[in-house]
Amino acid sequence: MDYKSSGVDIDAGNETVRRIKRLAKSTFTPGVLSEIGSFGGLFKLDTSTMSEPVLVSSADGVGTKLKVAFMANEHRTIGVDLVNHCVNDILVQGAVPLFFLDYLATGKLSPDVAEQIVQGLARACQDNGCALLGGETAEMPGFYHDGEYDVAGFIVGVVDRARLVDGKSITAGDVLIGLPSSGLHTNGYSLARKIAFEEL
Repeated sequence: MDYKSSGVDIDAGNETVRRIKRLAKSTFTPGVLSEIGSFGGLFKLDTSTMSEPVLVSSADGVGTKLKVAFMANEHRTIGVDLVNHCVNDILVQGAVPLFFLDYLATGKLSPDVAEQIVQGLARACQDNGCALLGGETAEMPGFYHDGEYDVAGFIVGVVDRARLVDGKSITAGDVLIGLPSSGLHTNGYSLARKIAFEEL
């Protein structure tokens, strides 16, 4: 008995790591002190422009939009949406992103699909000026349907405490500015799928 006979493909895992290392490295910023593959990612925080730096973190997923990705066999957008969702979560508190980590879980690892997801992660990290510092890929036979996976993201950013947006200073008479969404991002896909595939 070995890992492969139990459904865990070590070779596919190694191939996936080989492919995603260069993608992650393309996002590295000056604060990154570690390489992909370490047990923990290392990041040196530059506080020279802040009097009282505050770290801001968030974790999220892309929800049932994954079902659309499975149907369309298009996985790059999942990575882009995941990073941008996490960036938005800390941006609303005034933070700028420093680094991002991902968790990809699947029943049978496909290096091609994993690479597409990480291509999207890397692109969005580059667009947002944050490093893809590390992550975890878990192959769990029997846990997910064939061809399906789940992915989650974790982000850490920083804001000077004096510039922290926490809602405590809102007063009557403040101007509220609303911006329209460019479309569905990561929320709302359960309803959208129901309308598109069951109602129309």
